[in-house]
Amino acid sequence: MAKINRDTVVAEALDLLDEVGLDAVSTRALARRLGVEQPSLYWHFRKKEDLLTAMSEAAMAPHAAAALPSAGADWREWFAENSRSLRRTLLLRRDGARLHAGSFPGEADLQRISSKLEFLTAAGLPGEHARMALLAAGRYTVGCVLEEQTQLHRAGGAAPAAGEDHVDHDAAFEAGLAFLVAGVAGRGARSARSGE
Repeated sequence: MAKINRDTVVAEALDLLDEVGLDAVSTRALARRLGVEQPSLYWHFRKKEDLLTAMSEAAMAPHAAAALPSAGADWREWFAENSRSLRRTLLLRRDGARLHAGSFPGEADLQRISSKLEFLTAAGLPGEHARMALLAAGRYTVGCVLEEQTQLHRAGGAAPAAGEDHVDHDAAFEAGLAFLVAGVAGRGARSARSGE
């Protein structure tokens, strides 16, 4: 029997995800892929939800490695680029949005979120508005990628047939993101005028 470690299990699980999609990822299929008995996976992950959490954390590594905002940077530019980084990362994996949706941030993620909130509040956004803006941007981005990936996989990766509506996902994402940034800026300006 092959000897495996946690990192190998997660890497193979992500490769399996890319091949078969989230619905078909199972510990049985993963064990077969790794050349081990299914119970040996429980040494590393007590239940499938633990494996999915580890997969999500690993899949999100490119976004987690993105530079944090620097003091004095334009918050609007950073805010938009943060959402773009999240979208690029989710699109790296088949069903990346579904894998990530509903996950909870780990300790390192919480520290990064705290730094992002500090940056936004230093830029003049009230604390609660900054928190809700990040939450809204994250949910908007996950939703956009979920729609994009669902349409792509339903079509089997093929381009839309003649006469079918085609959505330019990049353009649609950027348009919605611009609305979101404008809304956050307007809300921040109103709060500053009212002294909130």
